[in-house]
Amino acid sequence: MKDLLKKLANIVGEENVIIEPSILAQKAVDLYALRLFQRHVGWKPVLPQAVVQPGNTKEVSDVLALCNETGTPVIPYGGGSGVLGGAETRDQSSVVLDVSRMNQLIDMNEENLTVTVGAGMFLRDLENYVQEKGYKMGHYPQSIEQAQIGGLVATRSSGQFSTGYGNIEDLLIGLEAVLPDGQIIRIKNVPRRSTGPDLRHIFLGSEGALAVITEVTLKIFPKPETVWKQSYRVKTMRQGLEIIQKIMRTGIRPAVIRLHDWLECEKPYGAFMEENECLLLFWSEGKEEMVKAEEAIIDKIAKTNGGISAGSKPVEIWYRHRNDAADEYEQYGAQGILVDTIEVSAQWSNIADIYEETIDRIYYSVPEVMFFSGHSSHSYLNGTNIYFQLGAFPQPDIEDAKRVYDSVWSIVMEVALKHNGSIGHHHGVGKQRIQWIEREHESSYILIKKLKKMIDSKGIMNPGTLVPIKE
Repeated sequence: MKDLLKKLANIVGEENVIIEPSILAQKAVDLYALRLFQRHVGWKPVLPQAVVQPGNTKEVSDVLALCNETGTPVIPYGGGSGVLGGAETRDQSSVVLDVSRMNQLIDMNEENLTVTVGAGMFLRDLENYVQEKGYKMGHYPQSIEQAQIGGLVATRSSGQFSTGYGNIEDLLIGLEAVLPDGQIIRIKNVPRRSTGPDLRHIFLGSEGALAVITEVTLKIFPKPETVWKQSYRVKTMRQGLEIIQKIMRTGIRPAVIRLHDWLECEKPYGAFMEENECLLLFWSEGKEEMVKAEEAIIDKIAKTNGGISAGSKPVEIWYRHRNDAADEYEQYGAQGILVDTIEVSAQWSNIADIYEETIDRIYYSVPEVMFFSGHSSHSYLNGTNIYFQLGAFPQPDIEDAKRVYDSVWSIVMEVALKHNGSIGHHHGVGKQRIQWIEREHESSYILIKKLKKMIDSKGIMNPGTLVPIKE
């Protein structure tokens, strides 16, 4: 161990090989919801042997080559904002590779509308920079303050304005990554090409199980001229989903379309609604003429299909408080409350059934659950997502918390799979979803296993993520 740490120090500098227990504990976890509860009832993280902070791609390459040679597990670490344990250390021999020093702005090209940054740059810092130049990223996950750019790509992130601007895979132009043996890979920046498989997608959603992403090039967008906000009351989630489907079929892409059930609406929006109603929120932005066209189409479809205008105030409330939960989640565990979010997706023909069956089964099957709601927040021509929110009261015990947590997750996953949906829309796999990963991909899962075996033959990259350790 000492010999390995000495060699790592020779690569990145002694000050960048950290063995301080408090730092090891901080970098051994992410925001995995189960742990946010369990740590208040005795759970402690497995500490890695060191946190290594390379300052450039060459140092990443040398670190990985050394770890590959010695068979040392490597956990790539960004902002630590993942919620499924993807960055959690489970082997004391592991080295956490923290890319936070690689946070430089490399290039901003206003002609091509692209920006290139180091993987360790925080999304909020990048957003602030491009805003000063008259642009915006259009990618706003709830974790915007903590998430780093490399992690957004590695977890296949989605943001609150994704219906209009796209998800991270739509924004990604090119990247640089380092393979486990130290080989540096670059995918150049072009708008599109027809020269074989799209190699970007090897790294999109790979969660550090195949490589370390070191540099990313993303699209940027001009700031919008105008914004339109409006909300509509609907009687049921099914009715609201049908309205969204009709809007998406028109070809317009509002920046935000959200549908919240009554349980989510009662506290923030109840004053604008009748009891048990659901609420549709719309946000359009861009050129004034285009926004006006979107407004007319949305308003006509919503009202024609039973929607009742609730004004712009609920949208303003949502926007003002949209990221509050990110600050609150860590507090609930201390209060004895297990909270989590679980997102799935499906086609229009199945999504309402998934929502209704999941809600019914959770309340019937898991008595510890005192709050379970859902909303749709990312829509497409062929379907949408449902984002479930959980609040439960397990016993103040590590194992009982896991029992309740697993019970809820199993129901959500089983219902999604039953209706041919996906078990995850934008939070990735982590170490939580891994038990359902083969059923998710079915016959295509063999390709993931082959990729893992080919690229990471020694299995050092984030073991237990993307591919079970037993594989």
